[in-house]
Amino acid sequence: MAVHRAGYPCGELTAAAWGEAVTLQILPLAITMMAGPQIMSAIVLVTSQRAVRSSLAFLLGVAVAATAGVAVARGLAALLGNAVHIDGESHTASVVGKVVQIVLVGLLILLAVKNYVQRSTSKPPKWLSTLLTASPATAFKTGLVLILTMPSDVIIMLTVGTNLEHRDLGLVAAVPFIALTVLVAALPLIAYLLFHRRAVTAMPKVREWMNSNSWLINIVVCGIFIALVLSGG
Repeated sequence: MAVHRAGYPCGELTAAAWGEAVTLQILPLAITMMAGPQIMSAIVLVTSQRAVRSSLAFLLGVAVAATAGVAVARGLAALLGNAVHIDGESHTASVVGKVVQIVLVGLLILLAVKNYVQRSTSKPPKWLSTLLTASPATAFKTGLVLILTMPSDVIIMLTVGTNLEHRDLGLVAAVPFIALTVLVAALPLIAYLLFHRRAVTAMPKVREWMNSNSWLINIVVCGIFIALVLSGG
């Protein structure tokens, strides 16, 4: 993803800075952050014994993890400096960036193909079923661990953090991205609160469909991320 210094003091959030933050394509990034086991966990939690409390704890875990992840990513970008600054001013850097893009897209395509080939034996993680009886503490830990350990989420947070550093923006400029990520994670809970009776009936069916089609969800996630990588070039 090509980035350029905007000239804003670090941490200052002007209207223009907010505009630049939006150029990070936060909607597809936020959706990809929650695609897969992440959103499946949110759906399972609203069908659990402590639906509201556990879901709120999960959302808190997601928010803390996303904030910490972006902060660490921005710090790493600051430490590495120009080592991660890839733009059109340097032919060598541009070539390296293209190579990284090609390798990443290739790996994502291989992962998508693997999910399709193994679709008949694909099963959701066993720990998802344990969330049906999860305590708020467990739900919080789940949100925290999922965001900080999912490779796709780590890459996205590195992308956001690097863009913030190269644009001389503070962590506050990542608020739209973090807020939208939490909002996507909160959609099952919002549906549960607004349409309680229908949600109680529908959510288990949605959960079963996602369990049966986890391979398809993984392929869609790969497709979204491939589009993000290519659009960043």
